[in-house]
Amino acid sequence: MTETSQTRAGFAAIIGAPNAGKSTLVNRLTGSKVSIVTQKVQTTRFPVRGIAMEGEAQIVLVDTPGIFTPRRRLDRAMVASAWGGAQDADVVVHLVDAASHIASEGKEGQAADRRSAEDTETIIANLKATGTQVILVLNKIDGMRRDTLLALSQNLFETGVYSEVFMISALSGDGVDDLKKRLAAAMPEGHWLYPEDQSADVPIRVLAAEITREKVYLRVHEELPYSAAVETTAFDDKADGSARIEQTIYVERESQRPIVLGKGGQTLKWIGQKSREELTELLDRPVHLFLTVKVDPKWQDSRALYAQFGLEFDV
Repeated sequence: MTETSQTRAGFAAIIGAPNAGKSTLVNRLTGSKVSIVTQKVQTTRFPVRGIAMEGEAQIVLVDTPGIFTPRRRLDRAMVASAWGGAQDADVVVHLVDAASHIASEGKEGQAADRRSAEDTETIIANLKATGTQVILVLNKIDGMRRDTLLALSQNLFETGVYSEVFMISALSGDGVDDLKKRLAAAMPEGHWLYPEDQSADVPIRVLAAEITREKVYLRVHEELPYSAAVETTAFDDKADGSARIEQTIYVERESQRPIVLGKGGQTLKWIGQKSREELTELLDRPVHLFLTVKVDPKWQDSRALYAQFGLEFDV
């Protein structure tokens, strides 16, 4: 496709409570796995930019960390990063987990549903305070009654912070094409910001660390709460075309180390194998991956890790 004066390019920020489905939506819009998707909340720690193409428009998606009430230094850095990503964008999407929001208002609602609804209220309050108009996107609508959805969208729309409403299922793709066309139309005219075949501008060392961290959570998410980090400590291109990658998995307590290692090192072996398989596919060449597990109760205060994810340490 040639670049003409009709090309458009810009930034679309996707904000929302943790687990609203932001990463799934970014992956659906870009058609490739850019953000890691796991069942743990707050797995996205930095604005991963996915690149979606729609006709002559290039939409650079800023997949912000979940916006929630921050309690620790890492939380504060993530929330500051999310709002920063939103303020710099040409269009902002507020993604709301419709099913969870409805559940939070009823007796069957879980604590997680109520937290999610509170985070949505926090976001609405921030949007009101800054006078920002954004697009409301109700996600996870599968199997929900239409009148329930309409009532929810009406209630949220009455807050005055939304310009329009879309109803989608990021998982099945239902309604996503309409949203993509709307985002494309919102992009300013101008040259594309990235080559057409590029889907993310995340430094490969960071992406490699995120892939391994996803595998850690997939395997030990029940036993290990939100307290592990992965750092790529070495990334070397070998003469035979392969890549040699060294990574450190940090846990906060000595008692967590055997959880990641597993009996006879089996858990760590599984994590390494799954991560290597995905990295081999992503890099399109052989990968030699070496993992070490270290206990560092202060990893959340490590400047180097914050720098790796492009987060501000001193928020």
